[in-house]
Amino acid sequence: MDGGYQPRQGGYQPREGYQSRQGGYQPRVEGGYQPRGAYNNNRGGYNRGGYNNNRGGYNNRGGYNQGGGYRQRTADYDPHAKYSMKKRIEYKEEHVDPNEPIRLNKFLANAGVCSRREADEFIQAGVVTVNGTVVTELGTKVLRSDAVVFHEQPVSLEKKVYVLLNKPKDCVTTSDDPQQRKTVMDLVKDICPERIYPVGRLDRNTTGVLLLTNDGDLASKLTHPKFLKKKVYHVFLDKNVTAHDLQQIAEGITLDDGEIHADAIEYANETAKNQVGIEIHSGKNRIVRRIFESLGYRVIKLDRVQFAGLTKKGLRRGDWRFLTEKEVEMLRMGAFE
Repeated sequence: MDGGYQPRQGGYQPREGYQSRQGGYQPRVEGGYQPRGAYNNNRGGYNRGGYNNNRGGYNNRGGYNQGGGYRQRTADYDPHAKYSMKKRIEYKEEHVDPNEPIRLNKFLANAGVCSRREADEFIQAGVVTVNGTVVTELGTKVLRSDAVVFHEQPVSLEKKVYVLLNKPKDCVTTSDDPQQRKTVMDLVKDICPERIYPVGRLDRNTTGVLLLTNDGDLASKLTHPKFLKKKVYHVFLDKNVTAHDLQQIAEGITLDDGEIHADAIEYANETAKNQVGIEIHSGKNRIVRRIFESLGYRVIKLDRVQFAGLTKKGLRRGDWRFLTEKEVEMLRMGAFE
């Protein structure tokens, strides 16, 4: 399983502004830590499970440390064992009218062929046919019963698949890499017959929560600027971060592509001030690294611990699991920030 910063449940209570704490988090009897004076700029801050840097790691709702660090590995320990969360789940299909026309790019995305944006490019390139006729006009609508062919291969609507990966370092978030580097697809190869693809991107050396799916509609909602979802990162820096800089990041700083601010930010470790937890909704490229670089810090390690309500709790680095039905339902409903 994987350690690191863990966002807590319940949200911070509003304060009068940023206050520098004198000892980090305050332990509670129930487990986890109670924030004292953390800056809360918007939407309640992190709080989904409790970071416990005491006695060996997480200690809340199923994380490791039920009384003292890692479980002793036995002789028959298999790091590649199939867990119950790796058992294929048949998700309930959303109710759809089979006679309702849908846009061709949406059809291709829902079939797991590609994203809607990529589908538009393929359509314009003339590699998609409907009932034997090449279609190049964007916005064309089809029926689910139509014969759609992509690159001379018939396309049918597949069962939906949702996979959560705890991405490791030195791994690119792409379906295919011309430089032959290791990709996230190598880590989920052959786990399902459907073609799944990453939702959004993580830098090559950024680790943590990454969702892969063939649900084009959901992928679009999770990455579209209009529906930007909350992301929480554990940031390791080359030197201690000052309280002044934490407040500055929360209130907003100006980068080359405009102003940006964190929704919540605080020290992630009660003793090491070079570790910061940051909550942000922006989807801008390399945004967390650029925020700290603009203030003279170098990001040594960056770990995404939460994306759209999904966490990597209980999932070792480089490992994966299928989402639960409840998680998928919550994502479809847009219940997560």
